[in-house]
Amino acid sequence: MTLPTPHPDHVVVITGASQGIGLAMAKDLARLGHNLVLIARRAELLQHIADELSTTHQITAQAYPCDLADAQARTQLVDELQQWEVSMLVNSAGIASFGPFMDQDWDYEQNQFGLNATAVFELTRAVLPGMLARRSGVICNVGSAAGNMPIPNNATYVFTKAGVNAFTEALHYELRGTGVSATLLAPGPVREALKPEAERSIVDKVVPDWLWTTYETCSQETLEAMSKGKRRVVPGPLGKAMDTISAYAPTAVISPIAGWFYKKMA
Repeated sequence: MTLPTPHPDHVVVITGASQGIGLAMAKDLARLGHNLVLIARRAELLQHIADELSTTHQITAQAYPCDLADAQARTQLVDELQQWEVSMLVNSAGIASFGPFMDQDWDYEQNQFGLNATAVFELTRAVLPGMLARRSGVICNVGSAAGNMPIPNNATYVFTKAGVNAFTEALHYELRGTGVSATLLAPGPVREALKPEAERSIVDKVVPDWLWTTYETCSQETLEAMSKGKRRVVPGPLGKAMDTISAYAPTAVISPIAGWFYKKMA
């Protein structure tokens, strides 16, 4: 399988497109000639990115400001998605919280669930009918290596990412033979290639630079996996290590250790 060929009437929809993995994938897909619909909350920044990509790569990049944690905003977006010819969907938007579940702000936790899980669920459902009818399309959902294990002090995040992981891999098998594929991106820690010392979190300081996966590398490995119709991609050495450890190490051993580490991030 290969990625869908750029077409003037088709669009690639990317959520979380104003930063991180979503932005890196938007840049790479624009470079390949795909028209884009970029979705994120920050309208001014999103429009700037859309204008820059349109000018640089001679494609059409549309900024679509939307708070995907808001049910009404999602409903409006879903209605529009069903009218577009979506060749690829990249669900990259997400947030996290750290610390004991009962100490978290409940509104934030509900927004986190809506953004990380419900939006992925609803947007995937919105684009699949058109893809299946055309027998062409690719869905990439961004889960996490953290979704492979129970991590205390990161409960809501791992709840949502475990769901995204399993949902996407289940779809991968369901879609075999349809011309449509689903790929799970399940990274470990990802960040900018160079991060100023003043902006470094405890995780940045503890994990050596060479172990990190950059947004750009993450995008490149993911697009390669999507082009091959792979079920799952885990970029970077640290992500691969987390993936292996979670598969073989006893939960009773690794969960308390991970929980202690994540509590330090609260």
